[in-house]
Amino acid sequence: MSRAPIDDTHFGGITVRQDRQERLEVSGEVIPHVLLERGPGAAVDPHIAIGTRDPALLTLRIDGAQAEVRPAKGRLSRRSYRVDVEYGGVRYRLVPDSVPSSRLTRDGVHIGDFTCDGDETVVAAWKEGSRIQAADAAIGYALASAFGTGGQPLWMMLADAVSSALP
Repeated sequence: MSRAPIDDTHFGGITVRQDRQERLEVSGEVIPHVLLERGPGAAVDPHIAIGTRDPALLTLRIDGAQAEVRPAKGRLSRRSYRVDVEYGGVRYRLVPDSVPSSRLTRDGVHIGDFTCDGDETVVAAWKEGSRIQAADAAIGYALASAFGTGGQPLWMMLADAVSSALP
């Protein structure tokens, strides 16, 4: 069953498709086509839509051109869940900045916020005054869907751990 395209405020209809934690595609009429694939034989993490955070096992193509994708390992801090992409001489980073969402930066400048639970439903809020490019949207939607967004602050995770340990 095909989902209706997401209606992005700058780029119109955008479609996100996930295929069994092996492959993710993002497409739209005015954005570049993105394909993110997990290599065969990789152990699958059920908490990650694309199945892994190991950059050696991921291949990212944007309109057919190879791009570098480097997800961090994802440990205790929000920053450890960042995902970096280098494409066309531009550096992108998606990093959690609240419980539900992550911010997208292009060459260190905050351009938008994404919310996604690691499924095909992604919400983008572009930062007012930013000059958003089609590649920004394509990469942002792909990363948000593949790796999810948001994260608890360290103090909240520690509080949960302590309360779980108490009788």
